[in-house]
Amino acid sequence: MLEREFEILNEQGLHARPATALVNAIQKYKSEVFLLCQGKKINAKSILGVLVLAAEKGARIKVQASGEDAEDAVNSVLQLASTKFGMADD
Repeated sequence: MLEREFEILNEQGLHARPATALVNAIQKYKSEVFLLCQGKKINAKSILGVLVLAAEKGARIKVQASGEDAEDAVNSVLQLASTKFGMADD
């Protein structure tokens, strides 16, 4: 299992639009991908799960992946997070 950590940079946190961007990006991977934050572990391919995290700006989130394309999946999440999930300043 591959595990990395990232920080939420979006002013409004991981709200509906960035959560949707995250889920859409992860859907194409065969690997199992999970996010861990504040004692919660959710399936990163579930929009409801991502929203349940209620991650605010500055939150530290771990991404875990296992499977044939785990490294690509994790790198995709890290890239999205570093670019505020494709959101302009919100």
